[in-house]
Amino acid sequence: MKTRSDKMIKVPRELPNNAARKVSIKLDGLSVIEFSYHTESRKRSYFLKDHLLLIVRSGVYTLRFGDRTYTVWSNELMFIHKSIAIEFEKKGDPYYNYAIDYMMVFLNDKIVDEFLKFAGIKTIYPVDDVIPVTVLPVNDRIRSYIESLKPYIEKPDEINEGLVRIKLMELLFHVADSHERFLYQLMQPMNKERGSIVKVMEENIANPVSLNDLAFLSGRSLATFKRDFQAKYHTSPLKWIRNRRLDKAKELLAETNLTVTDVCFSSGFENIAHFSKVFKEKFGLPPSKYRQQRQKQ
Repeated sequence: MKTRSDKMIKVPRELPNNAARKVSIKLDGLSVIEFSYHTESRKRSYFLKDHLLLIVRSGVYTLRFGDRTYTVWSNELMFIHKSIAIEFEKKGDPYYNYAIDYMMVFLNDKIVDEFLKFAGIKTIYPVDDVIPVTVLPVNDRIRSYIESLKPYIEKPDEINEGLVRIKLMELLFHVADSHERFLYQLMQPMNKERGSIVKVMEENIANPVSLNDLAFLSGRSLATFKRDFQAKYHTSPLKWIRNRRLDKAKELLAETNLTVTDVCFSSGFENIAHFSKVFKEKFGLPPSKYRQQRQKQ
């Protein structure tokens, strides 16, 4: 059960700030490079809006996607394709005071397009086996690149955005030049097979996914997804999701001791005020009053 502390979040837009040490380098108002240092194990569920390059400097990162598990050790990197839901577990290195030291680089479509133009890459022939997660070694050039970021880490707010763009281009050149397969993974859309709308909806009721995300996860265009959903459920996806979340919230209020805030996040809502408003609209009482009434029965 997801509570406020472990609900699935969208990254990079909702990155948690719970590291012992954390530095963010931003471009166009969004985090594009994150350095994080932890001294405790932690699990977290993410929905990736952008491609992610994860470089582990110390510690162990375990990622679960579907029924597969991937492990990234010190001095390895992982490329993760955008628009997928994943679960991370990170553990410290016992030889280095259980430190978990890693770097995350978020690659949105604009950054990818800029790199392809900058590199003069025009055509990459489509492949049938786009792998959503790839683990690669960190070579000497990539290690030297990370060292070159030290001045940026020390004063991240003073960095010119033009320099940030150049450093992103440099990193992508290093990775692409070292690992030819990376370009194919970066440029190819995920070829998702058309799946069950019922399965997609049930698995993502409490996740912060948009209609576009749900359409993608089901292997459909947005228009086709809406049409198929209407034929199946005779209502819109947003109404269906809201009603299912409200029913779940009602059940949690009646049967658990979770706070109203945790009930809100556990059932998939992301705003307490909105949750209270729509709960009252459907059940006639705000969540706290509903719980009080149930306790009196």
